[in-house]
Amino acid sequence: MLRDLSVRVFYIKEVLFGDKTSILNGVLTLDKKILEMQIDNDKRFAEYIKAYKLSIIKPSEKNIEINTVMDFIPISVKALGEIGEGITYTIHGAKFMLTGADTHGGQAAEFGSSEGILSEQVKFNKAGTPKDDEFIIHLDVLFYNKAISSRDIVNSAHLLTESIIKLIRVELKKLNAKDANERHDYPIKDRKNNAKKVVIIKEVAGQGAMYDTRIFAEDPSGFEAGYSVIDMNCMPVMISVNEYRDGAIRALY
Repeated sequence: MLRDLSVRVFYIKEVLFGDKTSILNGVLTLDKKILEMQIDNDKRFAEYIKAYKLSIIKPSEKNIEINTVMDFIPISVKALGEIGEGITYTIHGAKFMLTGADTHGGQAAEFGSSEGILSEQVKFNKAGTPKDDEFIIHLDVLFYNKAISSRDIVNSAHLLTESIIKLIRVELKKLNAKDANERHDYPIKDRKNNAKKVVIIKEVAGQGAMYDTRIFAEDPSGFEAGYSVIDMNCMPVMISVNEYRDGAIRALY
């Protein structure tokens, strides 16, 4: 039944650049053409982003200087069904990190920035942050304008991130479910007549450029095609347990 959710986990033991994007035998290879991807003619980016740099941070290389962390993004894809149902493929061992600053020397932050040494600015092994032994695919964005002056500027960086992650999702979706390292099933059980109805209320950020929340994107923890709670006037939204588990909510730091 599609209303049930099954998550298949694939371990990544190495991330590197190569001739094409692929996932094979636990190795995630990123097409090196991404390093030279032209964004000047893409209206989603050209007006706001002057340049970007994509790099791979090994688990032992976290003592490096970074700009403010705008987001950490898990890499997952819907193999069957929509958010909250069907089958989801997800990667363990690698996560995406988006950082940003502008040409005026300002950091992409609103109420306090986090630029500095990565190992000192991030608490690893926490909900929402990479584990100590995970690779980090690092996208650093340089904005033309003051980075937090509009939501469109901030969103352009998230869209650029999404365009790169989508290349990985295409390859992730090709994997065979039988080859997954872990399987987690979350069936929907009918509530008994005398059972209590339990609702968890979660307040999410919806204040401005750097404090927005997206819900129900095309893929788990995605951005594109999702809905901004700001655009929804921060009105209440009902989300099922499996939708929550499946990454229906994407908080933009």
